[in-house]
Amino acid sequence: MPVLNEKQWDFLKNRYESGQLAHAYLFSGQEGTEKKSLAKRLVKYANCLSLQKPCENCVNCRMIEKGNFPDLMVIKPEDSGEIQIAKIREVQNFLNYKSYYGFLKAVIAENSEKMNQEAQSCFLKTLEEPKGKTVIFLISSKPEILLETIRSRCQQIKFFGRMVQNKENEAQEREILKGILAVSGKDFSEKFKYAKSLDFEKQKLSDILEVFEKYLRHLLLKKAGVEEKSHFSAVSSCIEKYPISKIQDVINITEDISNKLFFTNVSQKLALETLLLEI
Repeated sequence: MPVLNEKQWDFLKNRYESGQLAHAYLFSGQEGTEKKSLAKRLVKYANCLSLQKPCENCVNCRMIEKGNFPDLMVIKPEDSGEIQIAKIREVQNFLNYKSYYGFLKAVIAENSEKMNQEAQSCFLKTLEEPKGKTVIFLISSKPEILLETIRSRCQQIKFFGRMVQNKENEAQEREILKGILAVSGKDFSEKFKYAKSLDFEKQKLSDILEVFEKYLRHLLLKKAGVEEKSHFSAVSSCIEKYPISKIQDVINITEDISNKLFFTNVSQKLALETLLLEI
């Protein structure tokens, strides 16, 4: 079941009802903690409250849920893995027009940390010049990648709880993890052979790093004596023998490589080899 985050909802709902809703919010927290769902929930609530009727799965709410509501724009990374400046300019054009229904206009930016530098600079202007009765939700599991000037112009709300997983996702993550763990503790030639064998068009390094980091954090909790039911519980590797300090170091290296992938043209193969040398 999803994590409800009712405290976050009560806060936003009260802000809206009192007319104190901020122009922009940064929802941060691990993947699967229903950050996007809560943003949509507020848009639904604002629309139905403005119409002075309770929501009973009305047409507008169904449109909002599907992301095709005229007063809601949802953006996310393109096939390149980035949110580019052209998409931010679409957001600016969207916000320049009056609300179709005369109520609240909203933008939800999924994985907002994947805006490239050009897009972030453009987006900053949008935050500096708010347009009427609008609200922007930046959704991110890695908010530290966003420009500090962007973060400072958003009211930050953190989300906690377990990730929402399904059996298919869990199986995919275990399969991705199997490859990198198979060469952990092996000699350099085996590690470089693995890095060379990957087709980064089909299997993005960012996905490998994300799953690997989840696994490392699972190990940290396990070593700290925290009972956590996880689809990684049955996975074993030589990394389990690492002390906590070493696991933390590998997590930091993994995060650093992830950041470089977003902001530079670093070779995915070279970046992976750098990580493999540490494990």
